[in-house]
Amino acid sequence: MNNPKFQIFKSNTNNQYYYNLKAANGEKVLSSEGYTTKQACINGIASVKVNAPYDSRYERKNGYSNYTFNLKSANGEIIGRSENYTSESGRENGIAVVKRDAPLAPVEDLSLTGTYS
Repeated sequence: MNNPKFQIFKSNTNNQYYYNLKAANGEKVLSSEGYTTKQACINGIASVKVNAPYDSRYERKNGYSNYTFNLKSANGEIIGRSENYTSESGRENGIAVVKRDAPLAPVEDLSLTGTYS
């Protein structure tokens, strides 16, 4: 993978739609909650694109041995969750990737080719 992108997929388990934001290196940096319709998932991606540039929208979390972040909308609702990072600097790099890549990342709809678990 050479370019960052959002990927929409539909779960085999619960028939809900989800998105992942993949970085240019192919690593998943942000994931969504489940959406009952594809349009709601697309709306979630649009909200990420709008909110991603603002540092105040990131909730940083420190666990015992992992670091994560949530991206929130202006109303405080979580619109994306990060992967687990082993260090604070790794988490900050993940946030920087979302800030930089999400606003212009294209959307690839994998739900057209099948569902994923």
